[in-house]
Amino acid sequence: MTRYGNTRKSLKDEKLAPRKQLGQNFLVHKSTAEAVARCGKIQSDDIIIEVGVGLGALTQPIAEQAERVIGLELDSGLVRFHKEKKDLPDNVTLLHQDVLKADFDELYRLSGGPLKIMANLPYSISNPFLFKLIEHQEKMNWATIMLQKEVADRLSAEPGTKQYGIPTVLLKSCATVKKLLTLKPTEFHPRPKIDSVVVRIEFTRIDQEDKRVYDRSLFQKIVRAAFSQRRKTLLNTLTASGFFRARADGDKKLEKQLTREAIIAGDITPGTRAEVLDLDNFIDLTLAFSSRLATISA
Repeated sequence: MTRYGNTRKSLKDEKLAPRKQLGQNFLVHKSTAEAVARCGKIQSDDIIIEVGVGLGALTQPIAEQAERVIGLELDSGLVRFHKEKKDLPDNVTLLHQDVLKADFDELYRLSGGPLKIMANLPYSISNPFLFKLIEHQEKMNWATIMLQKEVADRLSAEPGTKQYGIPTVLLKSCATVKKLLTLKPTEFHPRPKIDSVVVRIEFTRIDQEDKRVYDRSLFQKIVRAAFSQRRKTLLNTLTASGFFRARADGDKKLEKQLTREAIIAGDITPGTRAEVLDLDNFIDLTLAFSSRLATISA
């Protein structure tokens, strides 16, 4: 099977087809795959985790640059094809695995250190995949991934815009995001309905950050709660999330008052909406809530 060119015919010849439920869109031009691979800034001693091997269009140029590639592919038909044809480069290890269920501790071990990930992601798993990277941020080095344009726009959005939300804030707390390349639907088979964008996410080591120390778990809970109902105020969304429910012991007025005091302690107006807060504001909230919760528990 050719990796480029008449992808539709090649798939048909091998009795394979893009699986809609997996959101598969295969790259069809060699030059495009090479351009995407260059976005990875791969070094000769890198061990790369590739998510979604597909037909191997992107795998080939990655393998030419890296020391080793560990490819994750969910489609059993494609895994079987590659193993039967033995068409992947010798430095590629193919794993039949769903990245959303993958053990990042094991991938870290196989990589010999922080993960370097490249992926042509199915649109349907973009958000859960990004949240998994954030969850395992301490094991991450960088990720160069292809996303639908609207998701890529969301990652670099500014406060006060519709695109600004949970993934924007959570990623800004642990990484920098750069848009590198825009791809038109004609670069894929089957053709998606919108443009795709290659972004590079470079993670910051927590022990190297020149930032205030704060409870990362509490931070994520506050961000998620604050955006849970975008049109409501912080006072309402954070009260509803029950941060002070145990202390209030069923007294809803007291619970709301404790939440109000914590928000004010973070130097934020309780009537503010989440979409106008920047990263520092959310860190201020986290520190204030952490301090209040510790005082109440003492």
